[in-house]
Amino acid sequence: MYCDNKSVITLSCNNVQHSRSKHIDIRFHFIKEHVENGVIKLYFVNTKYQLVDIFTKALGRERIEFLISKLGMRSFTPKTLKQLADEVNE
Repeated sequence: MYCDNKSVITLSCNNVQHSRSKHIDIRFHFIKEHVENGVIKLYFVNTKYQLVDIFTKALGRERIEFLISKLGMRSFTPKTLKQLADEVNE
């Protein structure tokens, strides 16, 4: 699993329970348990390459096009979409 938060990775890999981390959401404990059992491995990824941002954040056009290319997707213009629809209808 790729994560852009080094603190989360550190907490997940550390078996010690800190007083400052006792109020962390149940989702964290689920991930931590799976990391301890070796089911999940966490890797740091720079925010620039966090592909999920395209689904979770409002981004500018350049950023969207960059992420689309990294996901192996294509961005179609309305004209291209119409041409594809016309080809299907023929």
